[in-house]
Amino acid sequence: MKRHRRGLQVFSISFLDVVCSAFGAIILVLVLSKTGEPRVLEKLGADLQGVVADLQQKLYEIRGETQVLNRDLERKQPQLSQSRENLARLLQDLSVKRGEYEDTSEQLETQRLIAGKLASARQSLSEEMRRLLGSDYRRKADDTTVGGIPADSQYIIFIIDTSASMFNYSWGLMQKKVEETLDIYPAVKGIQVMNDMGQYMYSQYSGRWIPDTPARRKAILRRLASWNPFSNSSPVEGITVAIRTFYEPGKPISLYVLGDEFSTGSIEQVVKTVDRFNRADKDGKRLVRIHAVGFPVQFQRGDGQDATGVRFAALMRILCARNGGTFVGLNRISP
Repeated sequence: MKRHRRGLQVFSISFLDVVCSAFGAIILVLVLSKTGEPRVLEKLGADLQGVVADLQQKLYEIRGETQVLNRDLERKQPQLSQSRENLARLLQDLSVKRGEYEDTSEQLETQRLIAGKLASARQSLSEEMRRLLGSDYRRKADDTTVGGIPADSQYIIFIIDTSASMFNYSWGLMQKKVEETLDIYPAVKGIQVMNDMGQYMYSQYSGRWIPDTPARRKAILRRLASWNPFSNSSPVEGITVAIRTFYEPGKPISLYVLGDEFSTGSIEQVVKTVDRFNRADKDGKRLVRIHAVGFPVQFQRGDGQDATGVRFAALMRILCARNGGTFVGLNRISP
């Protein structure tokens, strides 16, 4: 019994010593850990405050730069708008120039085609023209002219083709040519305007002369803008009416025929008819001069009707040559 109690006490004391030692070590570790924690936290807090201050400083700098950039942007906005307007204007000018270039190229090509067709027409009609004009015909070289047109008449009559082709395609240019012709004659004793059918522009002046005044000339040009009676595209009726109605001995008269085509009838028959009314005296001088302006409507429409334009040019060239006048063939239909 005594041996057994002694052994139990020895074991119990050693075990308690070990346990106490381990517990003390744990307490020491805890004490040491708690002692260093405030310093670490204090240092960490100081570091974070510095980072926040740096970030705030950078934020202030960024805000300042943003304000500067916004002010610059506001100043640049008007310049940008002006630059856009200038660009739009330049693009529009470029478009206009391209259109003008294309129009010019098209006109040059059209003129080339017209020149070729007229050359062919002259070749094909040369024999007929020589027969109608006579082999000994020579144009007089002593006429007083303005731009190749004799301007020695005291009375002028316009005979205008009012057909749809003229009215729709070259009416503006026709008005300009009438105005230019009036400018050749600063003052005359009488003016008359009729269409190629012999219909008068002013019915109140049928069979008599329109007085030449600046106001009357302006009125004629204004009336031309919308004057559009029926026409059969043949100038023979207008020429015949003008000669039969207005010719008087001692009155120098010039007829100005403006048209684009001679659609029906014989060129030779028209020449003979005009010769019968516009007779020549013993010196070969006709009662009236006949001038003509040809508009190339039929050549530029592109509908295959250019033969009537060639016929008009051939007819009026012969009539002008036989009746002391000048034929002018235009190469475009716009003013």
